[in-house]
Amino acid sequence: MNRRETFKLLAAAVLGGVPWTVLANGMRLASQDAFASARGEAFVATADNPSAIYYNPAGIAQLDGNNFRAGLYEIYLDPSYKPPSSAANSGQTYYDQKNFATVPQFFYTYTPEELPVSFGVGIYSPYGLGVSWPQDTGFRSVATRGSLTYLTANPVVALKLAPNFSIAGGVTVNYANTDLEQGLRRNEIPSLPDYFHFRGDGWSVGYNLGVLWQPHEMISIGASLRSSSTVTLKGHTDFARPAQIPPTQEEAQTDFSFPLNAVFGISYRPTPKWNLEFDADYTDWSSFGTINIQQAATTYPLQKDISLTLDWQPSWMFEFGATRYFDNGWHVSAGYVYNENSVPDANYTPLAADLDRHFFSVGTGVKVKRFDIDLAYQFGYGPARTVAGSSPSTAGRISGQTADGTYDFISHAILLTVGMHF
Repeated sequence: MNRRETFKLLAAAVLGGVPWTVLANGMRLASQDAFASARGEAFVATADNPSAIYYNPAGIAQLDGNNFRAGLYEIYLDPSYKPPSSAANSGQTYYDQKNFATVPQFFYTYTPEELPVSFGVGIYSPYGLGVSWPQDTGFRSVATRGSLTYLTANPVVALKLAPNFSIAGGVTVNYANTDLEQGLRRNEIPSLPDYFHFRGDGWSVGYNLGVLWQPHEMISIGASLRSSSTVTLKGHTDFARPAQIPPTQEEAQTDFSFPLNAVFGISYRPTPKWNLEFDADYTDWSSFGTINIQQAATTYPLQKDISLTLDWQPSWMFEFGATRYFDNGWHVSAGYVYNENSVPDANYTPLAADLDRHFFSVGTGVKVKRFDIDLAYQFGYGPARTVAGSSPSTAGRISGQTADGTYDFISHAILLTVGMHF
């Protein structure tokens, strides 16, 4: 590769590489509680434990005294990729090398005696995870690896306006940290390392709202809204290039708007022993529209400020859950979620591995005096999606690489949550 070609790839990496890996790992984590996840996340109209701070903060008005709930979401993700039949490595199957993640959650609520107000605070991760692909997939100059850590602290206040009606609101204080990388050449040459690397972090503030209404003892209706929030990711870019071009590091930042989310659900309780619920869950991924990357200085041949159009699409999750309660304090649940994809072929990135997904879950739990415990298992899969005509990275196009190919997805997850009332 000559000097001119290297400059082109370097410029193209900045033009096309940074936002794709950020977006790809900005995936939503809807599972924040073992009981709710066992019900297929259909919980906005039930919301009867402290994790309601996330699912529907108006639900904490149903709780008395002090309530604490903490859990772990242990997930195994296994996206896979098959190159197009026209590719030189056709017939191979490639797998993500970063399969496991652990996500904790903490929730606490307090309702004073004889007052129609409840207070709560939650610490959880509504977005996150990561992915790392092998170097020989055929899309090395499009994407190789990326990760996002996104943490939220969420104090809320709920007001019970009537015995069967409550409203709530809260503030979300969010911290995001990214670590992203892609290659500049088509193929890795160990003796001449090359990569484009971006690291950045930042803070944002948003809000969440909730309402819960039980017009009849058999019917409960709930809705929640989580605002969009814009975080300024501040950090730097690193370029590792052939020896004839000096290494470069520049301060860089970009504003990133995480999406608005709204959920509406209805719970039907034919007897005190059964709770059936359906939720419609909307996420406005169109907030991933145009992103402007700003660098502190201009280093030839790079531009200082770079705009990139992404054009992600809003999507829906449809959630159904059922719980059977027993007289001895035990309960069992089952649920299903259908999750639409959000990334069009034209802007596809292997770091998103985005496709329609189906999730099936089961779980059980028990309440004993002041303690309760829930355990859930969740299985997810995505029918194969074949991407054609993608151009997610100028660097990839210059080197003749795209994200085209066939993607599959399988996941397994276990959630364990323990609660205490005092």
